[in-house]
Amino acid sequence: MSRKLSVILALAVLAAFLGFSAWKVLLAPDDMPPDGFARGNGRIEADLIDISTRLTGRVAEISVREGDLVQPGDLLAVMDTSELEAQQMRAQAAVASSEAAVTVAEAGVTQAEARLALSQSELARTETLSTRGVVTGEELDIRRTEAQLAEAGLAAARAGVVAQQRTVDAENAALREIEARIADSALYAPAAGRVLYRLAQPGEVIGSGGKVLTLVSLGKIYMEFFLPASAAPRVRLGDEARIVVDIRPDVSIPAVVSFVAPQAQFTPKQVETIEERESLMFRIRVRIPGDLVSERLTQVKTGVRGVAWVRLVGQDGTVPDWPDGLTPPVATGLPSPLNGTPSDAEGASSQ
Repeated sequence: MSRKLSVILALAVLAAFLGFSAWKVLLAPDDMPPDGFARGNGRIEADLIDISTRLTGRVAEISVREGDLVQPGDLLAVMDTSELEAQQMRAQAAVASSEAAVTVAEAGVTQAEARLALSQSELARTETLSTRGVVTGEELDIRRTEAQLAEAGLAAARAGVVAQQRTVDAENAALREIEARIADSALYAPAAGRVLYRLAQPGEVIGSGGKVLTLVSLGKIYMEFFLPASAAPRVRLGDEARIVVDIRPDVSIPAVVSFVAPQAQFTPKQVETIEERESLMFRIRVRIPGDLVSERLTQVKTGVRGVAWVRLVGQDGTVPDWPDGLTPPVATGLPSPLNGTPSDAEGASSQ
């Protein structure tokens, strides 16, 4: 009996231990942050930029590969422009022809001015002779009519010059439109980033708006996380924040609160604690300063997971000092805490 009792007691103790462990793992709340602080899980993210062609055409050249780092203004791809160049030559010829027509019209104005001057001179002589009775009234009427016709001819010639100049303007506009299409056939990087996907190959024909490349923009690096309604209203835009990534838990990255959701939303799947699952959450975004990112631009990769920390504003409007481990912020000489594996770039998401 004593042996059975010992076995029963041992099993009871083991069951109690296992039950406590299960409660600790599954039901017990996570370690709470210090008073005046809040935190949330997230990952380093950046916006995605689709490099697309404005016109239908054939891809002539792609000068980057997946994983390449690009700077603003770098040439990424070129579309075939042979057809556009032929149209450009035709438009240039049309501009030259219209400009020549303006020269002809201006010469017509000169001729009309000479005719008007001659007719006015003849009219003046005829009027003088008419007062002396040398010419008839019919001859005087003829000279007056000729002067009026010459004046009308001059007005028509000047209007012809204006019309030809408008033709030149129209041909120049058509030429600039073709030149703009040629310029749009060269695709440049709008911001610093890393090539995530190469969606087309040289020789392929793609339609207007067709995607050639997708870049991970490194201009604005941020982390998004969620806070409950009890903490989110105490977070202000522009406040300091800290990011601690899983691969460098000993280094804190300075950040700034750049977005606080104006309304709550249902708790996202990635929030896993019981307390947070049972409440509505507010989305918070903290952004890493651009100068810190630019110093480590060749090392930055998105998709690195970590924890974002923010300070909560007290009733008196003050915020607590950063505790040990979250201050001082990352120094320039330290290895990049943003660095991850090459495949981390594929985990980037856009907003």
